[in-house]
Amino acid sequence: MALTVRTIGSAQHSAWLDGALTSENPPFVSFLQLPQWGSVKVGWRPESIGWFADSELVGVALVLYRGVPKLPQRSLAYLPEGPVIDWTGTKLPAFTLADWITPMVAHLRSAGAFAIKMGPPVAVRRWEAATIKSAIAEGALPARISALTPDWSAPDGAHVASALTTLGFTQEVSAGAGFGDVQPRYVFQLPLADRSLDDVFAGFNQQWRRNIRKAEKAGVLITHGTRADLPAFHEVYVETAARDLFTPRGLAYFERMWDASVGLTLHLAHVDGHLAAATLMAQVGTHAWYSYGASTTADRDAKPSNALQWDMIKTAYESGCRTYDMRGISDTLDSSNHLFGLVQFKLGSGGYAQEYVGEWDLDVRKVWARAYRTYASRGK
Repeated sequence: MALTVRTIGSAQHSAWLDGALTSENPPFVSFLQLPQWGSVKVGWRPESIGWFADSELVGVALVLYRGVPKLPQRSLAYLPEGPVIDWTGTKLPAFTLADWITPMVAHLRSAGAFAIKMGPPVAVRRWEAATIKSAIAEGALPARISALTPDWSAPDGAHVASALTTLGFTQEVSAGAGFGDVQPRYVFQLPLADRSLDDVFAGFNQQWRRNIRKAEKAGVLITHGTRADLPAFHEVYVETAARDLFTPRGLAYFERMWDASVGLTLHLAHVDGHLAAATLMAQVGTHAWYSYGASTTADRDAKPSNALQWDMIKTAYESGCRTYDMRGISDTLDSSNHLFGLVQFKLGSGGYAQEYVGEWDLDVRKVWARAYRTYASRGK
């Protein structure tokens, strides 16, 4: 019996995910793989696809197509943090990874794709906060998380990488390289399962605990907002972008996120009656993600951002989440690197750094793919 891949409707896609997430061993499902996420990404054409074993739907994916200017019949096909299939062969061991990927490639090629980019949601290694802190204190060289001995590793990651290489996929080494919107390979996560909130709080470092208590003493008021509060969030977000030197997304993007119903919650921190900081958190099943954060410079001493982190963690915990995901970090442990501060901040949660197998590219129409890379490089 061979697996086949074909277009499915959004309702069927959602229904399958709902069933999978409530099963005994639910798969990891990123909010970027929900069918409604396609409505958020302006400039990309979404398609829901499904894998069938005979007539049974056994896997799904959201594919985002980005057309070539003036030639919409040719496009890049991007599967962010997907597809949602049995990557490790634990549920359907009769099928190899080639059995899953080959019909997907054929389907995407028939849809006009000249290249495919996907990010298998397969964890490879994990480093506990204590391990990383010890390496920083000792001045470990090379000063990279990936050079440390992991506290946990999975053979599945190596198997997936080997199988994709055999199938012709390649992987960019440098961050930000390759096609499409690159998702983080290294993330920082906080485990919530089988712990009380007191346990979680006790696991924070001294600075985190002190800052949360300082926010309480300063009278920082935390509330949960609605869509109507997004303009206020965006105003602070634009200020954050100017301070931290990144290009902000427009308000319409966040309104589309809200309307897409990806389990979004808006957390607001007020100081003396005005908005001092705000964050957005997404949730799918038992996994929650800290997605966006913003804060004013004037109110930093009141530590509203720490108060918001604690509120998101509590919200995730009370919603039954097993993992609070703080999203991307750099691999660096070099204190002179401008990205090190983010690593250091997230370390304070007492969680762990996790490496995923990363994003992989396949050129299915090599001439078109090379031409697109040349075109894209000229715009940089």
